[in-house]
Amino acid sequence: MASSAVAEHTDVTYLDAVQQALAAEMDADETVFLIGEDVGQFGGAFKVTKGFLDRFGARRVVDTPIAESGFTGLAAGAALNGLRPVVEFQFADFISCAFDQIINVVARHHWRTGDPMPITFRCPFGARLRAGPTHSQSIESYFANVPGLKIVAPATVQDAAGLLISSIRDNNPVLFLESKYLYRRIKVPGPMSLDPVPLGKAHVAREGRQVSLITYSVGVHQGLEAAAELEKEGISVEVIDVRTLVPLDVDTICTSVAKTSRAVVLHEAAKRLGYGAEIASTIGEECFWALDHPVVRVAAKNTPTPTSPPLEDAVTPQTAEVIDTLRKVATT
Repeated sequence: MASSAVAEHTDVTYLDAVQQALAAEMDADETVFLIGEDVGQFGGAFKVTKGFLDRFGARRVVDTPIAESGFTGLAAGAALNGLRPVVEFQFADFISCAFDQIINVVARHHWRTGDPMPITFRCPFGARLRAGPTHSQSIESYFANVPGLKIVAPATVQDAAGLLISSIRDNNPVLFLESKYLYRRIKVPGPMSLDPVPLGKAHVAREGRQVSLITYSVGVHQGLEAAAELEKEGISVEVIDVRTLVPLDVDTICTSVAKTSRAVVLHEAAKRLGYGAEIASTIGEECFWALDHPVVRVAAKNTPTPTSPPLEDAVTPQTAEVIDTLRKVATT
């Protein structure tokens, strides 16, 4: 497929990138269709699909009842018949209603039959919007244990577009985790490339010498802010944006840790059995002889996300905590 560019806005937000990438793939491939609650007339819970119903019609922008289990099963059947469904969950939290379909049907199908299962699950996820315990969850670890699924978590505007395009074109089921906190908070000057960004390849967001920070999604922005502050103290932090959690780019992580000999892992999900545990364990196994300090994790507290702003801030990782942790690891 030919590359394109986002040219509708002088500044392109993370939300714009998702919107334009999805529209470009629907323009380019008639087998791509969108299904979910309020994706049509309402334009999506966050207005990502605003105008899609008029542009593509009701056969390709399918409004559904509040029935995640039902429309996920429908999407699986459509994929088996040669279509490429893009399923939108209003909030990632609600994907639990479709757990059986995803785990026992979608993820296992290729292994059982050898046939493709090209479904992209778009999941607005994460905290920091004062949305409370059932609209703020990070779901990546629920699914990372399941063979047959890919998991993508873009941090930048460009990656939000390029990784979504790659996810839609992939013949495997992909959980595409969109940070709803970043939707309208980050932007880049347009036009923007709509070339696909390969899945399974991490990005060195900032080079450094003394400690590696491995993270994704919102954590990348926290990490870059922390690295800039610590540079004033003479502490050099390398920031690795893993971009794709499954498959994980172990080579890029280990190359960084071999250089710095110290590693901190950051994510917004709860610490206990969060995806950072997998990264930390991998570093311990693959990079043990390069380490001069134990791998340290910074993550949310093991509690539901409160609605109260002060309490939510107390539960979720803050930049000051990231700075303090990096400083300690780099200097001890």
